[in-house]
Amino acid sequence: MFKSQGPVGLKRFSTAEATVAAAGKMREKTLTMETLNPHVKAVEYAVRGPIVTKAGEIERDLQEGGKQPFTEVIKANIGDAHAMGQQPITFLRQVVALCTFPELLDSPTFPEDAKKRARRILQGCGGTSLGSYTASQGVDFIRQDVASYIEQRDHGVPADWENVYLTTGASDGISILRMLVSGQGSSRTGVMIPIPQYPLYSAAITEMEAVQVNYYLDEDNCWALDINELHRAYQAAKQHCQPRVLCIINPGNPTGQVQSRKCIEEVLHFAYEENLFVMSDEVYQDNVYSPDCEFHSFKKVLYEMGPEYFNSVELASFHSTSKGYTGECGFRGGYMEVLNLDPDVRAQLIKLRSVQLCPPVSGQAAMDVIVNSPHPEEPSYARFHEEKNAVLGALAEKAKMTEQILNGVPGIRCNPVQGAMYAFPQILLPPKAVEEAKALGMHPDMLYCLRLLEETGICLVPGSGFGQREGTFHFRMTILPPKEKLKVLLDKVRDFHIKFLKEYATLEEQLR
Repeated sequence: MFKSQGPVGLKRFSTAEATVAAAGKMREKTLTMETLNPHVKAVEYAVRGPIVTKAGEIERDLQEGGKQPFTEVIKANIGDAHAMGQQPITFLRQVVALCTFPELLDSPTFPEDAKKRARRILQGCGGTSLGSYTASQGVDFIRQDVASYIEQRDHGVPADWENVYLTTGASDGISILRMLVSGQGSSRTGVMIPIPQYPLYSAAITEMEAVQVNYYLDEDNCWALDINELHRAYQAAKQHCQPRVLCIINPGNPTGQVQSRKCIEEVLHFAYEENLFVMSDEVYQDNVYSPDCEFHSFKKVLYEMGPEYFNSVELASFHSTSKGYTGECGFRGGYMEVLNLDPDVRAQLIKLRSVQLCPPVSGQAAMDVIVNSPHPEEPSYARFHEEKNAVLGALAEKAKMTEQILNGVPGIRCNPVQGAMYAFPQILLPPKAVEEAKALGMHPDMLYCLRLLEETGICLVPGSGFGQREGTFHFRMTILPPKEKLKVLLDKVRDFHIKFLKEYATLEEQLR
C-alpha cells in the first residue's frame, strides 16, 4: 500500500507521526468506558456471561495440549440444539438447500414436495433469489402460511395474516418493547417480567431505560404463576413507575413449567383490568413433555374468554425456528402476531420494521417449513414425522432422567421439567461457601458453577443470572446433550455437589 503512494506519501506519514510525537501525546479515543452509554454497560446476559468465557478459555487450553482434570468441556449453558448433537430435520434442510441453490431443483435426489415449496418460496423473492430483500414484514404468502398455522393450532380461532410479522428469531420480535417505553419519573414505563426470567428481557429493559418490575414464580408449586403475586408486584410498582407491559414465558425458560389454562385466563383477566400490553413468549410451544400438561396459546384462551377480551387486550405472541423440534438457531427465523394494535401505532411498527429492511430470507424459508410441514398425502410426510417424534420423544426421556437424577442428590431439589429445554434446580449452599463467595465479590451460585467448570468441565449458568428469591440458589442446565453424554454430565454434577458439601458444610448441614 505504501509503495503505491510513493516516497511523498511515506514522507507525509513520517512527518505527521513526528509532529504527534513532538507534541508528546497521541490522539485520545472517542469511545471509552467513560464515554460509553451507561445503559449498555448495565446490560447483563448470563447465558453468554463470564462462565461461558471461562469455558472457552479452558477449551482452547485443552486444544493446545494443556492439562485439565477432564478431557472435554460439556456446554449445557444454552439452548443450541444442533451444537449439542441434535440432527436437523431433513425436509427443512432440503427446502432451504433448494432455495439457496436452485440448480438442485433438477436433481432426482430431492422429493417433489420439497421442490414444490422451494419453487413457491423463490417466486415470492425478488429475482426469484433468496439473496434479495423482501418486504419488511416478510414474504406475504409466508405470513399467510403462519396465519393458517395459528388457526389450525388454535382449533379455528381466526388469524389475520396482516397481524403477522416475520422476525429475526423471537428475540427480534421482543424488541417491540421499545414502542412501549415512554414517560419520566413515576410515569416511566414499567415492564413486568417473571423471576426467574430469560435474561433477554432484563437486558432489553435496561438498554431501553424502562423500569423492571419483578413478579416471582412459585417454586413450591412447580414454578406456577400466582395471580396474587401479579397483583402484589403491580401495586408495589405503581409507587415509582407506570406498569404498562406484562411479559410471560410459556413454556418457561429457565424453569421448564407449562402454565395451566386456568392460570392463563387469570393472567389475561388481570391484564384486561389493569390495561396492560401482554407479551407472550411461546417459542417452546412444541416442547411439552409431561402427560399432565398441555400447551395453551394466550391468543386461544383470550378468544375463548369472549369478544370483550379478544377485541380489546393488546397481545403480542412470539415463535421461532430455534426451539421446538427443529432447533435451527442459526437461521434466525421467527414471527410475532400482534392483536388489537391501534392503527396509527401499527403504521409506526411497520416503520420500525422497515428500518431493519427485512429478516433473513433463509430464516423466513425455514419458518415456512415449520408452519407448512408435509401433508399426509405427500412423499416426505412419514420421514418428517418420524424425525419430529424422535426429537421430542428423546427430549421427554431426558427431561425425566434429569429430574430423577438431580432429585437423588442430597442438597439439590429439581421441579419436574414439564416443557422447554431446561432444568432449574435449587441447590443447597452451606454458609461457609456463601461467605467465601461474598468475600470474592461474586454470587454464591457463580462460585459454585465456576468450581464445577474448573473441576469437571461442565458449563452451566448460575441462577443469579436469571433472578431468584433472596437466599435461594440455582443453576440452569439444558437437557439437549445426547442421552449418554447427559447421563455423564448429571453424574459429574452429583459427584461434584457431594464433594462441595463435604468441603464447605458441617456434618449436620450435609444430612439436612
